[in-house]
Amino acid sequence: MRKSIAFAATALVLLLAGCSAGGPGNGGSSASTGGNGASASATPTGSITVFAAASLQQTFTTLGKDYERAHPGTTVTFSFAGSSDLVSQIQNGAPADVFASADEKNMTKLTDAGLIAGGTPAFATNTLQIAVAPGNPKGIADLQDLTASGLQVVTCAAPVPCGAATHAVEQASGVTLRPVSEEQSVTDVLGKVESGQADAGLVYVTDVRGADGKVDGVDFAAASKAVNTYPIGVVQGSQHAALAASFSAFVRSDAGAQVLRTAGFGQP
Repeated sequence: MRKSIAFAATALVLLLAGCSAGGPGNGGSSASTGGNGASASATPTGSITVFAAASLQQTFTTLGKDYERAHPGTTVTFSFAGSSDLVSQIQNGAPADVFASADEKNMTKLTDAGLIAGGTPAFATNTLQIAVAPGNPKGIADLQDLTASGLQVVTCAAPVPCGAATHAVEQASGVTLRPVSEEQSVTDVLGKVESGQADAGLVYVTDVRGADGKVDGVDFAAASKAVNTYPIGVVQGSQHAALAASFSAFVRSDAGAQVLRTAGFGQP
């Protein structure tokens, strides 16, 4: 009887061990499959270069650091400039992995040329505001005031998204501006107002907010006629496409949206 009991116990142990390591459909196989799935869906490691509109400099710098903290083993490097300049660089072979534009028109240039892989979802919106010296010493109240004789006004050049938006608000309001200079990025416009080289400039709401009191912002009604939508996409031929797509998704996540809202960006 003792031998029979021992044999039965041994058989039971072997049976349980077999179930633990068994074939498809059992717990052991599930755990293994789950492990492989987790590995496949894990964020890739490595480095990417993000080309982003100048108006995104503060927010994307923050998002890059947040992303790196959330995804150890990754590095996000940025190149900020006017969207039209960045498009030209990508068209000429610059090694970008992600492109974030301040308007849809410049992104379309790349999609039409087959230089963007996949979709280009929108992640933010922005509108213009008049940047003036702190305290608004010139008493500027609306767009019409920017036509006053002797006032030094700067805007973005037409190919730049903030320049296209400026043209749109001019048409909507019937006001024709005569800037003393047209800059290649919105940060250049802001810099001239901050330094006192200009009395006023048309920049984005987010630029005024990010200036930390170095300029004041004046709202004007026609700004609502030129709302810029910001799309993001993975550059065709990226050597780190999975990581680039992961960062793009992070920008559009709840965490990314919160950073953008805090900076003054609207939701698409």
